[in-house]
Amino acid sequence: MNSVALDKNIHNRKEFDCGVNELNNFLKLTANQQSNKDNSRTYVIEDKNDKSIIIGFYTLTMIGVELNLFAKKLEKKHNSNTSVGLVARLAVSKRYKNRGVGSWLVVDALLKLLNASEIVGFSLIVVDAKDGKKSFYEKFGFQSFKDEKNKMYISVADIRKSFTNRV
Repeated sequence: MNSVALDKNIHNRKEFDCGVNELNNFLKLTANQQSNKDNSRTYVIEDKNDKSIIIGFYTLTMIGVELNLFAKKLEKKHNSNTSVGLVARLAVSKRYKNRGVGSWLVVDALLKLLNASEIVGFSLIVVDAKDGKKSFYEKFGFQSFKDEKNKMYISVADIRKSFTNRV
């Protein structure tokens, strides 16, 4: 699999259905606009037989966070760094569920953010684990914020170690 930037001239956003209206509508109506405004970037996986078909997507951006929401150890270590990478949205088409696509999307998103952190320097990556997906993200090492159980984070250092150990 290979992710590419969403291209409204190639990708049929109207046919994408992950079963969550909020995610479907973001892809269909907002993702391209946000990219044009340099607010976020959305990446898709295309069907190898028909590049117009979107198998899944994720959106990346940066956000500011309050460090007191993290564990004390991280709060002390990163006290001057309040910008973090964000996997803002992630979804898989219902037609491609249960094939490992979601896991592949997470790994690909983390690799892109790891590369970005080498250029601009940020130490944490955040996800918002909606609709009971918390255990899915925990498999990758994400931990819950102190007070927001569905908002989760992982350190860039942990991601770097994970990928270094795989090579």
